[in-house]
Amino acid sequence: MTSLLRVLPDTPENRELTENVHPAAWVNPDPAPCYNLVVIGGGTAGLICAAGAAGLGAKVALIERHLLGGDCLNVGCVPSKGVISASRAVHHARNSAESGVLDGKSLGFDFGTAMERMRRLRADISYHDSARRFRDDLGVDVFIGQGRFSGADTVEVAGTTLRFKKAAVCTGARAAAPPIPGLEEAGYLTNETVFSLTGLPLRLAVIGAGPIGCELAQSFGRFGSAVTLIEQGPHILGREDSDAAEVLHGAFIREGIDLQLGAKILAVEKRGNEKILRMERDGTTLEVVVDEILVGVGRAPNINGLGLEKAGIKFDRSGVLVSDNLQTSNPNIYAAGDICSPFKFTHTADALARILIANALFMGRQKVSALIIPWCTYTDPEIAHVGMYESDAAEKGIELTTLTVPLSDIDRAVLDGETEGFARVHLRKGSDKILGATIVARHAGEMISEFSLAITNGLGISAIGKTIHPYPTQAEVIKRLADVYNRTRLTPFVKRLLNGWLKWQRC
Repeated sequence: MTSLLRVLPDTPENRELTENVHPAAWVNPDPAPCYNLVVIGGGTAGLICAAGAAGLGAKVALIERHLLGGDCLNVGCVPSKGVISASRAVHHARNSAESGVLDGKSLGFDFGTAMERMRRLRADISYHDSARRFRDDLGVDVFIGQGRFSGADTVEVAGTTLRFKKAAVCTGARAAAPPIPGLEEAGYLTNETVFSLTGLPLRLAVIGAGPIGCELAQSFGRFGSAVTLIEQGPHILGREDSDAAEVLHGAFIREGIDLQLGAKILAVEKRGNEKILRMERDGTTLEVVVDEILVGVGRAPNINGLGLEKAGIKFDRSGVLVSDNLQTSNPNIYAAGDICSPFKFTHTADALARILIANALFMGRQKVSALIIPWCTYTDPEIAHVGMYESDAAEKGIELTTLTVPLSDIDRAVLDGETEGFARVHLRKGSDKILGATIVARHAGEMISEFSLAITNGLGISAIGKTIHPYPTQAEVIKRLADVYNRTRLTPFVKRLLNGWLKWQRC
């Protein structure tokens, strides 16, 4: 029987969530003599491994010590997008005077209601990742407890030994905090705790202007917090093109977020109920006084307590070391997801799990390096990217033709009042081969997949140009890029030939 685990706050929605993903009365099954696949970790990668392998006929054991669903369901994608949705709703309502909304600025907002909605929707979604579904519907042996390797082909969990032919390490990663003096003593939030808030912090400092920091800084600012976003680098979203980040930078400034870029936090101090961050910026020392601090500066792999050494699995501070086919230094043990990948996205974990199943159970030779991985930061506007950046191509000595179309040229964006942003494509010079693309738009995450499909299947920008896109949509901007490319093919020489042909036709 499992130990009692509570997800805070203790509400009906969170009790429903917990009953799905860590049932209090759960009884681990009697183990099979041997498993085709033992999966340690019940996040996205682990769940896909277990469900996919069992669906193909494998005898599978799934081990999770905390919450099935992992970060994505419990403290990541699902709750964050619920919060983002609520923040967009209140922002739109308060900024729609041009559309005829009266007194939008005076509209009230209840943070508790928004968070309750998020918890309710998360609980509804949680059945898909539930222990009972995996046991009853999918035929997986679900063990709740700490799994650790006891040998090259055995795992121990809750006093029971499981023997396997193959195993998968899918234990993911956790939020990391920078070594700032006084931060631990003052207390701070991460993505693992921020969704447990029941009251809106009036003043919030966000450390780190990566995707998590930017998404939550904007959301809490729209809810009404006075937000200070602190980043040591020169601009927000440091991995993105500077002009893409600049669009979001402008939106943040207009929304009243205090951006402290190029700032180094020297120390944090707690005075009563307040928290003081002492920073240095441009040679000047300044203080920021807040009620809460949210840290979003990176992830640390969950490698502790797994007994990796007993199984002969090599690892380092970045996680478990794997080959291009996800095999660890133990040939019968593989890994997938955040525990071994630099691309810490749910959709990447899903893709890696599918590779793991093929390679571990069916002697496949699928390679991680062959994947085309898109990503999106769900701010407003969103920033989505796939493939190479211009800097990547320069490092590899690849010459590019780069085409950009602003959203202000797209009728639907104009009609929606969402003209901030652009679509950009990088082509191999002298061809229509797509090497990379970036979209900055309200719905960029919904639009980037057209480029992902094209790159994955070797389709050039000309193929997109031949594809009819519905009008009016914001995704038409992608077809416009193809139109721009086609115009580059109309060289003066070609134009003279065409003019000559048409002149002859008139005779």
